[in-house]
Amino acid sequence: MEALFIGQTYIDVTFLIDRIPSGDEKAIARDYAVSFGGNAVSAAFCCAKLGIVPDLLTSLADDWLSRMFLDMAAKYGISVHGRKVRESSISFVMPNHGMRAIIRCRDDHYLHPVPSLDLSGCRGLHLDGHQADAAIHYARQCREAGILTSLDGGGMRSNTRELLDFIDVAIVSQRMCEQLGLSPAAMCEFLIGKGCRVAGVTMGEHGMVWCEAGGEIRHLPALAVPKEEVIDTNGAGDIFHGAYMYSYLRAPQAPWERHFRFARAASAHSVQNLGIEASLPTPADVEAIERRYREAA
Repeated sequence: MEALFIGQTYIDVTFLIDRIPSGDEKAIARDYAVSFGGNAVSAAFCCAKLGIVPDLLTSLADDWLSRMFLDMAAKYGISVHGRKVRESSISFVMPNHGMRAIIRCRDDHYLHPVPSLDLSGCRGLHLDGHQADAAIHYARQCREAGILTSLDGGGMRSNTRELLDFIDVAIVSQRMCEQLGLSPAAMCEFLIGKGCRVAGVTMGEHGMVWCEAGGEIRHLPALAVPKEEVIDTNGAGDIFHGAYMYSYLRAPQAPWERHFRFARAASAHSVQNLGIEASLPTPADVEAIERRYREAA
């Protein structure tokens, strides 16, 4: 096992349409894509597409959607450790001028306890806070074993404060800042105070602020992708997380700024494609983006 990612699986249905019909209307979308989804799940597929294939502990039902998901995972060589739920989860995603509206149908009532996995050879753990019991269990186990632990903090969950005690790299959203009433800089200081070695806040087109323990708050601007080239921003943050995990696993001694610059280019590539699977970059895609776009002012 190179790395372990833990999260909730969705099947994403992404469609381009000007508005949602209501009443007794019908409408035809201009385009659509069907893909895997979920924060840590999408990050795992990104890491695999880049060249380092992680294991994935995620929700799995006994239905045709989960069988389709397993086919997707097999295509990327990802070993799926399924944790049973009754129904697969689905997201309906409508991109809208650099934003996206999402309807989620989720079953996160796990029917089985946390499975015991062999972490031999594991060098990194990435979490999104889903499966709270599994997240705490493996974060604690990895911290004790000296395995890097990473958190995608999209928002405050029931276990977030406890989980942060076992996280080395915490990259969170502006939404989480708003939930705690903190500025991005203050959030970085809060995360470092919880014991994280690296802390950051992603801010979309405004880039990210981040710091390392004992260091100053730094700003990494976004890449200036023209608005007319942005098709679908859904999953861009997940791809950012998957890309920095790949970069770390490939070169663990490299500085974190290098990992985040790589992830920034991967994310910039992703927004120019419809649906998460089409958005996944190769290393060559990342290099091309780094050459093509300057930093935003």
